[in-house]
Amino acid sequence: MRRKFPFVPILIFALIFLLINGYALNALATIVAAPLLVWFWVLPIVLLISFAYGVARLRVDGQSPFFKISAHALLVYFVSLLVFVLAEVITDIYRLGLAGINYIAKGNFTYPERPIIGVYIGILIASLIIIAFVYGILKGKYAYRVIKHTLYFDDLPDAFEGFKLVQISDVHAGSLNNPKAVQKGIDLINRQQADLFVFTGDLVNNKAEEVKPYIAHFSQIKAPFGQFSVLGNHDYGDYVKWESDAAKRENLQQLKKYHAEIGFRLLLDEHVNLEKNGQKITLVGIENWGLGFGERGDLAKALQGTTKDEFKILLSHDPSHWEAQVKNHPSKIHLTLAGHTHGMQFGIEAFGLKWSPVQFRYKHWAGVKKENDRFLNVNRGFGFIGFSGRVGIWPEITVIELKKKK
Repeated sequence: MRRKFPFVPILIFALIFLLINGYALNALATIVAAPLLVWFWVLPIVLLISFAYGVARLRVDGQSPFFKISAHALLVYFVSLLVFVLAEVITDIYRLGLAGINYIAKGNFTYPERPIIGVYIGILIASLIIIAFVYGILKGKYAYRVIKHTLYFDDLPDAFEGFKLVQISDVHAGSLNNPKAVQKGIDLINRQQADLFVFTGDLVNNKAEEVKPYIAHFSQIKAPFGQFSVLGNHDYGDYVKWESDAAKRENLQQLKKYHAEIGFRLLLDEHVNLEKNGQKITLVGIENWGLGFGERGDLAKALQGTTKDEFKILLSHDPSHWEAQVKNHPSKIHLTLAGHTHGMQFGIEAFGLKWSPVQFRYKHWAGVKKENDRFLNVNRGFGFIGFSGRVGIWPEITVIELKKKK
């Protein structure tokens, strides 16, 4: 079955894009000569045509370098354009307010000229956005951050006081293109000297073979209590066309073998006990369960043989699972570790601000949340997909220390 070219969505986007561009050029006309303004029409039209051609060739070429360059160039231009236009809309609201005041005071409606300072402010902000995106594409996607949390529990077994675990998620090996940078991330993981390592899904984008070049890297990760993993929605190969169902199943089986080759103990709707000084905590792992992304995991099966009050840590790729089943489950799950959101690889986390467009899809999209005396941590992801970069939401290595509440 041939994949249809998305003509209508691209046409709608192009019309909206060009209308916004026209509004921006109306503002720029106050400081840019008319002959130069023509190029501000030529550039977006060329970007749109290039992107549309890349989309049309996706079925044949896949995500070729041409498609990636055209898509990223269009994204950077469009976002910077939106920011510039926002500044000019604020300026126009100000002008309209002045005109209204003048009308009330003098009885005549005169729309003030556009203040040039507003145009320059818009250009400055748009330029900063472009610089941020260029940094995010060239450097930000490998700018690993270690984020540490100390969590306190009333019923943590005494033997596990100070127990430290490291979590990463969403490697997306098919997107990685800098083995040296990835190695720096691996070294950073090992420097944390954690008791336990966990990986919460999406080792690849679509196909098992994507992780082969990085097996030697990830197999360096070691922890005294082991390395454990679960599957994410991308690991099942649902987003590419396979020659047969058998080929798709074989791909998943091969991916499971690669988990083992790396040294990850893959948990498939099951649990293991981690024992220390005669006491234990239970590590539970389920297959991917996410609203809109496949509800494969079977939590009841994974919990079979456990008691409702024993100390449990759950690995579940999608945080929507915590909202839907975990936080109010009769069997108390003390800590759930998830990923999946990537923080949309774009947002702001600075000066007390925390914002990303992904918050319109996920109630809790990054960091630690506590509800009903249970914790959820959402890792921002180790890798990237779609947009080959990160802006403001950096790749994360999570370190969590377990403490007993006194």
